[in-house]
Amino acid sequence: MKAIRTAAFALALCAGAFAQKPAPDWVQVTEAAAWQPRDSSGEVAYGGRLWLMGGWFQSYEAPPRDVWSSADGATWTRVTEAAPWLHSDLPMTTVFDGRMWLMGGWYNGRLPGHSASNQVWCSTDGAAWTQVTEHAGWSPRLAAALVVFQDKMWLLGGSEDYYFGDAASLKNDAWRSEDGEHWELVTVDAGWAPRAYHQAAVLNGKLYVFGGGNYVPEYFALNDVWCSDDGEHWTRVAEEAPWHPRLWFSSVVYRGRMWVLGGWSNNPSRNWGDVWHSKDGAAWTRLESETVWKARHEHSAYVFDDRLWVAGGHAQPLNSEVWSLHLPGHWFEGE
Repeated sequence: MKAIRTAAFALALCAGAFAQKPAPDWVQVTEAAAWQPRDSSGEVAYGGRLWLMGGWFQSYEAPPRDVWSSADGATWTRVTEAAPWLHSDLPMTTVFDGRMWLMGGWYNGRLPGHSASNQVWCSTDGAAWTQVTEHAGWSPRLAAALVVFQDKMWLLGGSEDYYFGDAASLKNDAWRSEDGEHWELVTVDAGWAPRAYHQAAVLNGKLYVFGGGNYVPEYFALNDVWCSDDGEHWTRVAEEAPWHPRLWFSSVVYRGRMWVLGGWSNNPSRNWGDVWHSKDGAAWTRLESETVWKARHEHSAYVFDDRLWVAGGHAQPLNSEVWSLHLPGHWFEGE
């Protein structure tokens, strides 16, 4: 009996040695940034600064058109109060060819005159914006995924209608462009289910799409993960990731991993405050921190100054908090 207890104790010690080490705490950089609390903004890290563009205040109001930037996440400067683009609710944003890009998005909430966009805009300073095209080759839409892959911008899926569409509004096409004006249809059907409010990532020369679904009139949420070497041919690498199916989450690539941050799901309606990472899309690990931001959706996420950042979002209510997390460069060594 003593030998059995000793062996059990040794196994417990071994298991403890390989248990996940506690992660560093998230740090609240500011409780209230200078911009009005919001969600669904465009966001990029560009030119040594964090940038926040437009977003959503409520469904019965035109979306804001302001642009803000910050060098430290705490002090924010309003670069312009009214950019020339209108569709700043759930737009697609990225950095490419030395410029910030904003495209697509939704305008006017549930009000008369609402619409989706396929305009493409770019800027080098956040104040002066150039309309690269009034009508891109892809149909007007919001909440698509936009990434840079193989030296081109790639736009994946999305919805053609926010509040008033149906299943036919959802897309699973893939488009690419090297200048923002001319877009090539790579595939009309990428193989993954048509969706919006999802995310995409580029890691180790591969393109990933994961999560998302549809909000109204027929809600559904996904937690599958798909991968492609060329953007045309796709393989499902996870049918059900360990994170709950969700919409309106954020994602970045940090420390050689793709990350899933927060989000929302329905039935019952709830926000998520969890943080997950993966280096291949198939195996996911939850990062547990003692201090973390309140559960939220449609927040902005960045990689900036060697840290992971979360800003704003709908945390019931909307907020303008900014949080950051630093993982040492050796954090994942030995895995």
